Order: sequence, then C-alpha cells, then structure tokens
Amino acid sequence: MSEVVLRGFGWRHAGRRAWAVREVDLTIAHGQRVLLLGPSGAGKSTLLAALAGLLPEDSGEAAGAVEIDGLEPRKAREHVGLLFQDPQTQLVMARSGDDVAFGLENRGVPGTDIWARVSDALDRVGFPYPLSRPTSALSGGEAQRLALAGVLALRPGLLLLDEPTANLDPAGAALIREALTRAVGRDTTMILVEHRVAESLPLIDRVVVLEPGGGVRADGPPEAVFDQLGDALAEEGVWVPGRSLPRHEAVFPPGAPLVRAKHASYTDRLAPVSLEAHEASILAVTGPNGAGKSTLALLLGGLLRPTSGTVWAAPGGSPAKWRAGDLAARIGSVFQNPEHQFVTSRVRDELAGPRADELLARLRLAHLADANPYTLSGGEARRLSVATALARAPRLLVLDEPTFGQDRRTWIELVALFASLRDEGHGIVAVTHDADFVSSSADRTFVLA
Repeated sequence: MSEVVLRGFGWRHAGRRAWAVREVDLTIAHGQRVLLLGPSGAGKSTLLAALAGLLPEDSGEAAGAVEIDGLEPRKAREHVGLLFQDPQTQLVMARSGDDVAFGLENRGVPGTDIWARVSDALDRVGFPYPLSRPTSALSGGEAQRLALAGVLALRPGLLLLDEPTANLDPAGAALIREALTRAVGRDTTMILVEHRVAESLPLIDRVVVLEPGGGVRADGPPEAVFDQLGDALAEEGVWVPGRSLPRHEAVFPPGAPLVRAKHASYTDRLAPVSLEAHEASILAVTGPNGAGKSTLALLLGGLLRPTSGTVWAAPGGSPAKWRAGDLAARIGSVFQNPEHQFVTSRVRDELAGPRADELLARLRLAHLADANPYTLSGGEARRLSVATALARAPRLLVLDEPTFGQDRRTWIELVALFASLRDEGHGIVAVTHDADFVSSSADRTFVLA
C-alpha cells in the first residue's frame, strides 16, 4: 500500500519549449483507485513515468517534488509496478513464462515461490497459452496481457496502468478488467490511464483530470466530476460517458477494387483469408486478438508476402514485389506500434514534402513540429503515424488501430478525416477493436475468426 504526493510537479522534455506536464498538486491516499484523465498530450503518461522513477535527469527538466510513501520515486521502485502503453517495451525474454518470472527473479523472490506466482498471474489475466509460448508469436493484445501478468506477479503497493486495454478485443479487455477487480484490493494504490472510461468506472473511486496548460482541471468522485463538468470536459477532449459521436455516411457507392486477397495466409500467424477493399469505401477488419489482423494488414500493404494464396493491388500485381517508392505512393500503411515507422529525430522531418504543414495542422501536431517523435504521447504518436501514411496521398490506406490513444476531440477529427478521404475516392482498410469507429464510419465489416 502506497501514498502518492505531488507538489508543483512538472516535466519538460529536452529540446521542448512547452512543458509536458506542469504545476500538478495531488495527493492520493493509501489504497485509492484513481482514473487519470485529460486530453491527448496533457501529460498523463509522463506523470506515470515520473511516479515509476523513469524520467532520467539528463533527458529533460523537472520541477516540484514527487514522493511515494515519503520517498523519491527511484528509491521506491520495488513497491511500484508500471504497465506501459506499448507492451513490447516490457517483454524481455523469449518464452512467456520466463518473461513473467524475470521481474520476480530480479527482486530476489525464492525460487520455490516464483512459478506458482507466475502461473497465478497468467491465470488472472486470461493468458491462453502454455509457459513455453514464444513472446515473438504473440499478437499485440496477447503481449499486453503477458506484460500485465508480469506487473501483477510483483504484487506492487502502487500499480500504474497506462491504457491496459488499448490493444485488446472486447472480450480480452473484459478479462483484464476482471483480473484487476480480483487482483487490486485495498492494500494496493492504483492509478489508471484509460480512454474506455465507462467500462473503467467500476474499477475506480476517484477521477483526476489534468489541464493541458498545467495543473489539475477536476478531482473528485466520478459522478460528481461528470455531472458538474461533463459537457465542458467532453468539449476539451475527455471521454465523458454517455456522450454521442457523429456518424459519417458515405457520399458515393464503392468504386473499383484497390486490393484483393485470395486464400492468402502466413505460416503460424494467419489462416487463409479472402477479401476485397474498394475505392470510396472504408472496410473495418475486426476479430479477436491472435486471429492475425495485423498480419493481414501487412499482407494487404505489401509489407509481407503470403506463404500461400495471393494478394493483388491496383494498378496490378503483387504489392510485395513493387519497388519501395512505388509502394509508398500507392499504399499508405499505419503500423500497430507507431514508433516502428519513425525514422528521423524531428516530427516535421517525418513528413518531408509539400503537405507537411497541412497535415501537421490538421492533426493538431503543428506545435510539435520540432519535437523528437519518440517523446510524443501515445495519441500524438498515432496521429503522426497517420500523417506519414497520408504524406504522399496514396489511393489505398491500410491502418492498424488508427484511433488508438486518441482523446474524444482528436478521435472525432481523425475519424472525420478518414471519412473525407473516403469521399474523395480513397480506399481504407482499418484493423480495429474500436466499436465506435466501426459504427461511425465503416461501410463494411470483415470479421477475422
């Protein structure tokens, strides 16, 4: 059980003029369960990293003080467990069971206790594979469950969760919430960052909303915060339960096929699948974690060759055989992990070309033009990855979780952008677990079993 105290806390990344988070005064008592909210870029992930003692002094400027049970965070690390937005950053071993055991071994837990705690943690998160399952064979959602198991096995007094269900299908997300309900008792303080606000309310007893310009915007019981400030918070980008979202109907009927898979498969990752995507149409690809959705996106985007079957794309042939320049001009891809497609140290340089300023402004990234892409928040990094795919105006877009990490305002703007691209004749294939995106914009849905 841990008490958290922040007094005037702030952090500014090296090379940035603006502070990522600033002037935060906050006390979280032993055993409280807090939902930390705020618009994209308000500093939620930065605050969690500070509590975990993961903000290196040489990578930015700190202000104020942070304490966990009276200790500076680096001295309290053994009592803190953190689940990152990207679970791949926490997986260090080749086998799943060894990965969960890794932290216990580092903490000096007796060998006779380690494997019982590993099995218990994996059971609690609904991990469906044996201990020997290679971590490299896991989907994004499965990796998220494994990373959470590794954190829960440590039995931390302070549990920090940065969007723990972001990459999970609805059933997997429900398993995670059930696991947290069972695992997090009053002997554990919990701070949760999550965009699925309505589903998270049973887990928490307090809501704290960060102000992008600095400080705390709201703090109190969920019903009080949302009753008093719900409309204003929704306008500012907070996912307030019960607020409706716009629907974007297609202006034109679907056009000619842009990509076609015929019995396409990839060994051990995707069973044979056949589908088509067309001009002026949004095709949503849904299905459970581990079904091969991200692998299918890589096949359709010409970034993998099927081990059986075929993939054809306009104007003709297999996109995996095209030269890199031709592929980028014809098909824009957004990966599940946005950092995997960043190749420079400046946001503007990721978009070198005549549309750079337009895209930065449209995706609310203009103020970050000179920032390092790897210092962006999860939502900002996702929007930058979308911008890189749009930079050359390709006719076909293949997007893997395109709305991941967005606040309500940027989600509405991003979905409107996709709808406008469709109405201009572009074809979009979107791999997604976002039911709101599907109901708002998808013309067809393909469920991958």
